[in-house]
Amino acid sequence: MAMGHHEHVNNQFGAQADAYLNSAVHAGGRDLIRLGERLAEEKAASVLDLGCGGGHASYVAAQHVSSVVAYDLSYEMLEVVRAEAKKRGYTHLTTTQGYAEKLPFTDEQFDIVISRYSAHHWHDVGSALREVKRVLKPRGRVIFMDVSSPGHPLLDIWLQTVEALRDTSHVRDYSPGEWLSMLTDAGLAISAVSQDRLALAFPEWIERMRTPAVMVEAIRALQQAASEEVQRYYSLQPDGSFSADTIFIEAVKTA
Repeated sequence: MAMGHHEHVNNQFGAQADAYLNSAVHAGGRDLIRLGERLAEEKAASVLDLGCGGGHASYVAAQHVSSVVAYDLSYEMLEVVRAEAKKRGYTHLTTTQGYAEKLPFTDEQFDIVISRYSAHHWHDVGSALREVKRVLKPRGRVIFMDVSSPGHPLLDIWLQTVEALRDTSHVRDYSPGEWLSMLTDAGLAISAVSQDRLALAFPEWIERMRTPAVMVEAIRALQQAASEEVQRYYSLQPDGSFSADTIFIEAVKTA
């Protein structure tokens, strides 16, 4: 029997929880440094990490703020986060399980909502962002980090295809324009946007998701058939490694 999207995401990521904790791509990066800088003066803040995965954004937040709730669909991911938080002495970091489109929190509960490398798996980003607005206090802040689409149709379809072949729970990497529209529609005012590049080593990229061999072969075939424009944009390497755009976007709840 076919499973629903949320169940599919849970199945995809539960078995890979330890891999995401130890992933170099997830454990480091300029975006985490920037996140720490944004939270450095927020000592009294309560923070929700939406779709926390292996918890790396939560651990950065826990170094600066008074409380962090790491929230994820995967029970196995949250078990990893709980154990790591205990190991690091982050007693003010707690976990809650659920999905992004229906948050089990009260209105105006958090000062800041953060999310990193998660939104491209969400079933309905618009609903999730409306929930984010609901649980934020007045003038509360949003900080989202994710892989982003270039927006150009040729480059966009190539990225979405390799992402879906690698991980069938993938929904969409959104372009900066799409992010601006979705946040604005949810009643969140954009305060800052910046972009960067993320290098993805192919062997680790597919191993982390335990991508089946038939899908790996399809990705490699697509890479080898890619146009010169696609190969150049994504800095495609002979071993399949490539680079993708990322976005760091900040918004404020104004009403």
